Amino acid sequence: MKAVIQLVSRAAVTVEQQEKREIGQGYVILLGVAEGDTEEIMKKMVKKIIDLRLFQDENGKTNLSLEDVGGELLVVSQFTLLADCRKGRRPSFVKAGSPAEAKKMYEAFIEECRTRIDTVKHGEFGAYMQVELVNDGPFTIVLDSDEL
Repeated sequence: MKAVIQLVSRAAVTVEQQEKREIGQGYVILLGVAEGDTEEIMKKMVKKIIDLRLFQDENGKTNLSLEDVGGELLVVSQFTLLADCRKGRRPSFVKAGSPAEAKKMYEAFIEECRTRIDTVKHGEFGAYMQVELVNDGPFTIVLDSDEL
């Protein structure tokens, strides 16, 4: 499982050019589910993401978590994070989870986030989406479950 976490002052995802879902201060999480990802891996990723201290305290130190600041989440499925570009000019996505399993894991990830964060918005698995965000800092972290 791979996640790109972007600290934002605001963000939105528009699904199929119709429904816009917005958050204020918080994180945009681009989530790629890999073949073989388990519930245990997913829960470990959620815990790590929510416990990260990326927000500044009163002294300007990155010392506060998403929960500490009452932040919001916008989770967007992005299988392209699993791209393998080592050979040729066309990326391979063989490491990405099967669509059925990846969708199940993506939805479980969102539900796990909701156990700790009040506002969790999300895109739609497999849908055409447009993501808008104001990256605050900018501050972007890449997490790979293989490295946790």
